[in-house]
Amino acid sequence: MHYPEHLQKIIEQLKKFPGVGTKSAERYAFQMLTWKREHLQEMAEVIRSLQENLQNCSECGSLIDQKACPFCTEERAQTGVMCIIASPKDVFAIEKTREYRGLYHVLGGLLSPMEGLGPDRLSLGQLKQRMHKHQTKEVIIAVDSTLEGDTTALYLKKELDDLSLSITRLAFGLPMGSSLDYVDGGTLARALMGRGNI
Repeated sequence: MHYPEHLQKIIEQLKKFPGVGTKSAERYAFQMLTWKREHLQEMAEVIRSLQENLQNCSECGSLIDQKACPFCTEERAQTGVMCIIASPKDVFAIEKTREYRGLYHVLGGLLSPMEGLGPDRLSLGQLKQRMHKHQTKEVIIAVDSTLEGDTTALYLKKELDDLSLSITRLAFGLPMGSSLDYVDGGTLARALMGRGNI
């Protein structure tokens, strides 16, 4: 027995979310059927106006609403530090730590030769202009610890090496509270290579 056609359409749309399979999508769809009409209309309106109400900052690439970018302030520029990240989502992950006070630069993705994503996507010209404008002294490369992330980090280091500034990358290693028994070999190897003094 198949679901009614419109319910099946909703399930197919929900499956487009990352990590949402058929069972989860079905559960969400049936849950939505129990909502009041005004709640469904409110959700539909929020989704409809998503791109109208959110945009990328023309300076750093972070996700903002119609107001001025909170990540491009003069106070942040004065730190002399710029954090290079792959996605606007990464800004909010770093901000949650409350440990970083500098500027951001969103690359908009990572290098992936297999997918045809080359250096032209990294907006290096704009990055170098911003670094010169803000007299950047340190660049933090904060990209994923994946093949694409490592490739991008190495490429950025090579491109920025001649600018006489400190280039660092986020540390990799053991998660907080982890036991060595449960840590995979790759993570443990990175932790050994990146060990520091205590």
